[in-house]
Amino acid sequence: MRNDKDNVIVQLTFEFSLQVIKFSEELRSLHKYEMSSQIFRSGTSIGANIREAQNAESKADFIHKFKISAKEADELEYWLLLCEKSEFYPNPTKKLFSDLTSIIKIISKIIATAKRR
Repeated sequence: MRNDKDNVIVQLTFEFSLQVIKFSEELRSLHKYEMSSQIFRSGTSIGANIREAQNAESKADFIHKFKISAKEADELEYWLLLCEKSEFYPNPTKKLFSDLTSIIKIISKIIATAKRR
């Protein structure tokens, strides 16, 4: 069995997914089902793909899974910005945005480092 206890990005994205779930449930309680689903899927997919990358079959597979996570993070940022700018949706927390920014930077760095090796 894997031990992800000391894997910072796995832990960060797991905790971040919990924040995403909370915000998507807030949207759901306001009957904003479509946006809630989009945010839930893209936001939780970031960590799911990073976790999957921990069992990658090759370096290329590892990089590919992290690139999927990067795409999902970009998509999530788009949905959160729509919520922030729309008068019809509640604003995501500043922590959600700042944590997403940190995760995007870490993912980018991991991809760049993996490509160099």
